[in-house]
Amino acid sequence: MTQPASWQESLQKNAPELFEVVNGARESVLTDGALSLKVKTLMTMLCDALLAHPGGVANIADRARAAGATEAEIAETVGVAFLFGGMPALVTGANAFKS
Repeated sequence: MTQPASWQESLQKNAPELFEVVNGARESVLTDGALSLKVKTLMTMLCDALLAHPGGVANIADRARAAGATEAEIAETVGVAFLFGGMPALVTGANAFKS
């Protein structure tokens, strides 16, 4: 499991019941199923690129690598972000290559 993000720590401290709901949903969705955890993690990286979260993209790219994603798979995901989000998503997506 990865280190909790600051928003998760804050939520856990200040709204523990909501944290349990959110965390339970994350754990339920982000597991191997019809789609692998690797693919789902790449999908979350794509979403963060489209939503302009550069730090999230870098963090999620590292989680994707830990789940077995190759640099080529990460690069293709950044390409999809560009196709659907244009230059802003491409610039944000490039944070996937920061380690």
